[in-house]
Order: sequence, then structure tokens, then C-alpha cells
Amino acid sequence: MPRHRPIPHLSDNPPMKIRFTKMHGLGNDFVVIDAINQPVELTAAQARFLADRRFGVGCDQILIVERPTQPGVDFRYRIFNADGSEVEQCGNGARCFVRFVVDAHLTEKQEIRVETKSGIIAPRLEGNGEVTVDMGAPILEPARVPFISDSAELIQPLAVDGRDYAITAVSMGNPHAVQVVDNVDTAPVETHGPIIERHPRFPARVNAGFMQIVDRHAIRLRVFERGSGETLACGTGACAAVVTGIARGLIDSPVRVETRGGYLSIAWQGPGTPVMMTGPAVAVFDSEIELPK
Repeated sequence: MPRHRPIPHLSDNPPMKIRFTKMHGLGNDFVVIDAINQPVELTAAQARFLADRRFGVGCDQILIVERPTQPGVDFRYRIFNADGSEVEQCGNGARCFVRFVVDAHLTEKQEIRVETKSGIIAPRLEGNGEVTVDMGAPILEPARVPFISDSAELIQPLAVDGRDYAITAVSMGNPHAVQVVDNVDTAPVETHGPIIERHPRFPARVNAGFMQIVDRHAIRLRVFERGSGETLACGTGACAAVVTGIARGLIDSPVRVETRGGYLSIAWQGPGTPVMMTGPAVAVFDSEIELPK
């Protein structure tokens, strides 16, 4: 008589539950996961599930807090887009990161050093509750963005939908294509954003920024983010836009950046100096969720 395989008890294969905190920076929202005090190894499919606004928690990105892997830093910071892809940097996420580790008592420091896929950043919690992040020096050399071009000019033509648009390629640890528009409200973010994001001249894909100059110290900005679509705010996009505007001689530091989710303050003193970003970081709620296998 054939032997039947025993039916496993639920305890033999327990559901994978994780604790998380929902946070946002100007409406750019995140699921933040402490991977120091609980085991976490997300697959791309699980990241997509968490980001789904109908079946999961809902967010633009997932932020993972890990122990550092190198000396002289406090934490390691990993970022997953809503499509499950892991990316190098996220400015609004960096602000939420320091707010999270302080509130969760993972550190007593008000300023920390954090390793990311693109290098070290140094966020600082200010006395008024806002967070300032040293985002490092921007990269404008096309090959390092990366952006395919046979020219090193600051303003480059980019063919989109049969027409050339003037863009500036900037890396803030992640790639950005910034263009100046007359009015962000009527800019073709929804139609041109996806085309620019996957343009063949950006081999790692790109965040598409649409910047409107208000005055010498103020801009308005919309960003179609790589792997997430248009978000209410983009911290690295704000930094890239300000760098673009200052480098082109259109604006002066410091700059107030109006996004659809609120305001950021960005300061940059020129080539070789870091971009400093200041803005809010808000915790919404704590919970736990069962992840699909």
C-alpha cells in the first residue's frame, strides 16, 4: 500500500510577517522596515505587493534599515521602488530614514552616517523636527550619470516623441533628466515622463524632472520617478533641479522648491560642494503584514 505524505501543520510553514512603519516626506510615501531586529529578505514580488495600494500597504518606495557593512557608518539603507527594482538613492526617504531610527531608538544620535548603494549620506534631525541631508556633490559628467552623449555640454538635446527637448543630465546618486518648462501644471509629465524614463540614452533609466522658474530663489517641480511614476515629491529630483538651475545661471542658492506635496529647501554652493536638502519627515502609523511566499 503506498504511503501518504503527511499533511503539514500550519506551524511547519508559518506565515512570514513583518513589522513596518508607514511614513512620508511631502506625500512621497514609504514603507520603512527594521531589518536589524527582525529577519527580512524581500523578493521583488514581495516589494511590489507591499507597494500595491489595493492589495498591500501602498507606497512609492520601500526602505530597509540594516546594520552597516563598513566601518565609520551607523546604518545601511536599501531602497526598492514600487516596481520591485532596487535603486541607489532617495532624498525624501533619507529624511524619513533618520526620523525612523531616532523614533525607534535604534540610535541616540541626531546626525548619522548612512551607507547607500551610491555612497555615504549624512542626514541630521533638526530641533524643529525637520531633517537636513548632506546629499553629496552632484555629478554632471554624462558618462557618470549615466547618459550617452558625445558632448559634455550642460544643456543637451533629447529626442522625445519626434521633437528635441533641452535637458540637463544630473546624478544625485541616481540619474535625473531635468528640463525647464513654462508651467509645471501643463507640462507633459504623464505622457513624456514614461518615454524619458526609458529613453535609450539613459542606460540605467532616469527620473524625469520638469522645473518651472518662479524667481531667483524659488522653483516649482514635478518628477516622473524611475520605477514609481509621478510622485508628490522627489528629494533627489529637487536637488537635481536646483543644481541644474544654478549651473545654468537661472537661480541662486538657497532655493525653495515647491512640489505637489509641499516645500523643500535646497542649498548648493557650486561644483565640488555638497547639496544640502531640508524638509519634513512624518510617521503615519505602525503595523505588521503577512507577506506572500
